[in-house]
Amino acid sequence: MARKTTTQHVVISTIGAWLFGFLIFFPILWMVLASFKTELEAFAIPPSFLFFHWTTENYATVQERSDYLHHALNSIIIAGGSTLIALMIAIPAAWSMAFSPTKRTKDILLWMLSTKMMPPVGVLVPIYLIYKSFGLLDSRIGLVFILCLGNLPIVIWMLFTYFKEIPRDILEAARMDGATIGRELVYVLTPMAIPGLASTMLLNLILAWNEAFWTLNLSTSNAAPLTTFIASYSSPEGLFWAKLSAASTLAIAPILVLGWFSQKQLVRGLTFGAVK
Repeated sequence: MARKTTTQHVVISTIGAWLFGFLIFFPILWMVLASFKTELEAFAIPPSFLFFHWTTENYATVQERSDYLHHALNSIIIAGGSTLIALMIAIPAAWSMAFSPTKRTKDILLWMLSTKMMPPVGVLVPIYLIYKSFGLLDSRIGLVFILCLGNLPIVIWMLFTYFKEIPRDILEAARMDGATIGRELVYVLTPMAIPGLASTMLLNLILAWNEAFWTLNLSTSNAAPLTTFIASYSSPEGLFWAKLSAASTLAIAPILVLGWFSQKQLVRGLTFGAVK
């Protein structure tokens, strides 16, 4: 029997959702506002919310001091490259675990997930020495490789969950029609799992874009992405909040716009298979 929803319940739920959303978005809003303040106004107590002297001086200073486009290009290449490689590895891996499982499949999945529980700093020294020996320090390919490996367990787990929701009968029918494993993956499985693939790709892209630990420790200038660009405004002289806010706003703007326009695909993919 369906529950009856009253107008009062809808109004309260809507207000609560908007308040919760505003609380989550408020730090971003405050950062954007601080980027248009002077350094004195950014430190002022009590702080001013909207009524202050608006200025774009911080953005001009950031552009003069740092090569934003260089860092942004590095972020696009590193995040995009690691995401594509992770998907190329994860799709066949998740397919084999979902449709051709063995008695060790669950153990392998748990082992992969357990690697995410280890703090990255625990393997920083060996990774750093390996990268130094192979000349991968401050290189895009080195960061693509480490971010791909770091996010690969999450990508495989998400795709495994999505693939489990696809009926086996469809794949068996394709095999009876003579489809090879490659054609089954490309022409049957992948089109059916597009919502799941899209949400997995977007989530992995966001994780790679926001990764700071490895990018700060394995890059300096040539391959430095936007996370290093932001960290450069934290100096021994202190934190320049207005300029730091301007740099942070420029760094999150591309991924924020991407998330805004792809939110429908992201929600659809995250709820893929949830409703029967």
